[in-house]
Amino acid sequence: MEKTIRQREIRKDNKTAQAIVRALIYIILTALAAFTLIPFVWMISSSLKLDREVFSYPMKWIPETFRWENYSLIWQKVPLLTYFKNTAFIAIVVTFLQTLTSSFAAYAFAKLNFRGRDTLFVCYIATIAVPWQAYMLPQFIMMRSMGLYDTLWAMVVLQAFSAFGVFLMRQFYRGIPTELCEAARIDGLNEYGIWARIMLPLSKAAIATLVIFTFVNTWNDYMGPMIYLTRDVNKTVQVGLRRFIQENSSDYHLIMAASLCSLLPVSIVFLCLQKYFIEGIATSGIKG
Repeated sequence: MEKTIRQREIRKDNKTAQAIVRALIYIILTALAAFTLIPFVWMISSSLKLDREVFSYPMKWIPETFRWENYSLIWQKVPLLTYFKNTAFIAIVVTFLQTLTSSFAAYAFAKLNFRGRDTLFVCYIATIAVPWQAYMLPQFIMMRSMGLYDTLWAMVVLQAFSAFGVFLMRQFYRGIPTELCEAARIDGLNEYGIWARIMLPLSKAAIATLVIFTFVNTWNDYMGPMIYLTRDVNKTVQVGLRRFIQENSSDYHLIMAASLCSLLPVSIVFLCLQKYFIEGIATSGIKG
């Protein structure tokens, strides 16, 4: 009897200790999250102030008067609307093409048996380790010879394929039972039908993960548009922000407002797909 009571007390003490440890972990994570959000909160606060109030001391996190007109003024300084349209076009088209080509190639590497499949996959994935600066010049010459220099399609063609996307989708596809594909072949489905009716519906998490990575990277790309796009009518948001900073280097409140506007599309995409993001990352790395 005493032994049973002792065991209950030990279990109770263990549960209490686990609860304390869990609470401490939550407190630490909450503090770290709040710390990382401080620059973002400061940016929002600064975008609603006058320029002289941005670096006032002591700092005022909540402006005395909210200057909402800052957000209308930034569109008059530079053609931000044109920059947003160009960036949205590139990001949406590139995201669609990368998702399409990556899922196609990943299906072949994961579920089809052909000669040299694994060797070809390793060679293709090895290109991830090659820095962009190593092939930047040949790439530029190729785009210019194709007549795509200083066009939005240059950015689309350059980013239509992704070795990382193929790797991500292949890892997920390998977790789907091969028996489903074999049963579909017996029922008369061809490989395109299997990919469209079986693989895609089962890979929403991986697709959402790839969409987030691709959209964010394309939207935030600076060097590519800086090199390939010269006319102001073709420039993207990141290049436009650089021009905005150069022309309004002392207007920090307007710079913060423009920067915040450039973050909104990325934030919206992430918030819409966040429930699939962690699942996609976890399941895509189960098998090597």
